[in-house]
Order: sequence, then C-alpha cells, then structure tokens
Amino acid sequence: MSRTYKIALGVFFLLLAGLVWLEANEPEPINWSESYSANDKIPLATYLFYENWKNQDPSIRKIEVPPYEYLEKQPDSGTYFFLNNVVNFDKSEMEQLLSWVANGNQLMISSHGFGQALEDTLGIRTAASYLAENFEFKSKPQVNLVNPSLALPEDAVFDHEVSSFYFTKFDTLKHTVLGNLDPGKGRKRVNFLKVPFGKGQVFLHSTPEAFSNFFMLKGENKIYVENLLSYFRGKNILWDAYYKSGKSFYTSPLYILLNNRSLKWAYYFILISAILFILFEGKRKQRAIPVKLPLQNRSYEYTQTIGELFIEDKSFYQLGINKIKLFMEYLRSHLKLDISSVNASDRVKVLAARSGNSQEDTKELVELINSFQQEKRNDKEAFLKLSRSINAFKNNYGKSNQR
Repeated sequence: MSRTYKIALGVFFLLLAGLVWLEANEPEPINWSESYSANDKIPLATYLFYENWKNQDPSIRKIEVPPYEYLEKQPDSGTYFFLNNVVNFDKSEMEQLLSWVANGNQLMISSHGFGQALEDTLGIRTAASYLAENFEFKSKPQVNLVNPSLALPEDAVFDHEVSSFYFTKFDTLKHTVLGNLDPGKGRKRVNFLKVPFGKGQVFLHSTPEAFSNFFMLKGENKIYVENLLSYFRGKNILWDAYYKSGKSFYTSPLYILLNNRSLKWAYYFILISAILFILFEGKRKQRAIPVKLPLQNRSYEYTQTIGELFIEDKSFYQLGINKIKLFMEYLRSHLKLDISSVNASDRVKVLAARSGNSQEDTKELVELINSFQQEKRNDKEAFLKLSRSINAFKNNYGKSNQR
C-alpha cells in the first residue's frame, strides 16, 4: 500500500468519524407520525389521555382483539371507544357493532375517516379543510363544544400543522351537533356529532389530534377533553387497542438498539467499518506460487554409479551379462526381433538383415556373446571387447536408418 493511498484512507476515516459525531450530537427530530397508541409518548400518541382517564375511571378496559371477536362472546355494556387516524370497519363487523349499540350501548369513534360502510349507513360524509395563505396550505385547527355549559371561553388550538377534517353531510333533523372546528378565519365546521341508533347512540368525532399528548400539554386544552368525556361518564369504557396506527408492542429485536441514539450510531459505525474492511482487506490476495523444477532424468547417473560399483568390485563378467541383456532388449525394442526365438543357424542372417550390418560383423558379435557367456571369466579385456562390439553394432544400425 503506497503512502498516498494510506493518507487518503486516513483522511476518509477522519471525515467519516466527524460525520458520525455530528449526526450523533444533533438533536433528535420530533416524531410526528400518527400513533394514537396508549403506550407511546410521541406527540400524536395518547399516553397522557389514557393514563389520566384511567386514573379518573379505573373501570376502563383495553380491548386488544378485533371488535367482531370481542362482540361474538358476551360483551360488557357501555361505551366502545375507538381512537385512530382512520377507523374502517368491514360490513359484517360494522353490523355487529351497530347491533350492539342498538341494544342500548354507545359507540365513540374519533378519526379522520370512518369507512365507506359506516358513512353510508349513518348518512354522513367528511372532507379535509385547509386555509390557503400566500399559496401555502395551513391548518392549525381550533376546536370547541357547542353546549354552553361545556364550551370553553376560547377555542382550544392545536398549535401544529395537521389535517383538519369536518362533516360535510349529516342529517340535521336526526343528528345532534356537539362540537365544531375552526380551520382559520372564523369558518366554523362541524367535527362532533351524536347519531341515535336503536336504543343506543353513536358519537363521531373527526379531530383525533384533540386526544394526543401534544394537544393535552398545551395550556387549558385538557379542559376541552374533560368536557367532551362528560358525555360518557357513568358508562363502562371499552378502550380499543386494536385499531391503532402505532404498535402496542414491538416485534423487531433491533427496536431497543435503534431507539437509543448512542447504541444506534455504534451499530451503524460497526456496519460501515465491516463494509470498509470487506472492500479494502477482504479482497483476494494471491499467494506466492513456489517454483517447482521438472524431474530430471537420472538414468545416466544411475547407470554410471552402478557401473562404477561393478568396476570397483571387478565384477566384469556380471557387467558383461548386464550389457548383453540390455542389447537383447535393444533388439526387441528397435529391431522388433527376439533373437531367442530364431534358429541358431539363421540368427546371423536375420540379425544382419534387420540391423543393416554385414554378416561377418554380425557373426563375430554373436560368437563373442556366446563365448563370453560360456567362459564366465572376470576378464576386463574380454568385457571391453564385448562392449565395443555391441556399441559398434548399434552405431552401424543407426547410420543405416539415417540413410
């Protein structure tokens, strides 16, 4: 790794560490997601509302299953309280709920939307309201109740830009207006209705933000919520914990890790370091390939060594016999001739014809071989004479092949 490369890598790591430090020390952004869960403490959750209501009315119960599942059993009588950004029942579930209401119970829904089935059944419609200023849509809803004994002297304000929903259609003869919404400039809109149904009542509220943590902590806004809840005093409260945008429990094992700023950035730093390690150090490194020389033919050295041993031991007869054996193998491999299979009278003629030697030289060689084998003498001169004759015979054969 060159020096320039190391410097560039070091600068990169310093910049990365600086960015991580700056990000880790930046103020945590406010989470404005709509949760409406009684367990969350973000602005648009309902932890404060639920805990205060529970302290005033300990009989409140959390229903953590779908309404149809709860109502199929023997449900308690009282008020079924739904609070979320959108509550949308299917037709069978809605009919089951309304049947329960018709038996003398109450249904309270605070939501931006109520689902097509319920709106068609009750004859209502909702829409969003915005205030346009300088080509910008703004909406900081102000809410209040209609009943003089419950109305606030001044409207309660949700001091943040949110969607303002109101009722555009309802039956003025059968439906009772309980509250209104002012998106700005004194334009009153209905946001709270009471709809009779059988022996019971359905309450519809289109501003669920009024029950949020953010709204409850602003000035005297909590009085608006307390006065609104007076419509349900003395009733058994069934708090819906199923239809919620925010989770009531966390299924991800990384929730605790990512919910803590320090742990989250430590986790990110480990991931980034691992990726960098793979990029710079995990690449394939070629191991040096050792040079392997090809095997050398040591036959000559071996033969020379064996020959020297025989000479040192003066075993000239054994050397001659080995020389004769090698000559016979030479005839079989080069001349394709097994001399032992040829008649003694024809050996000289066949061998001379095959090798290209004269019959006189061939006869002399054959007689020399036979004589050496029979006399069995350790005579150096006899061995040398035999060796020269065999070599001469081979040389003459090689020259005849070249021609």
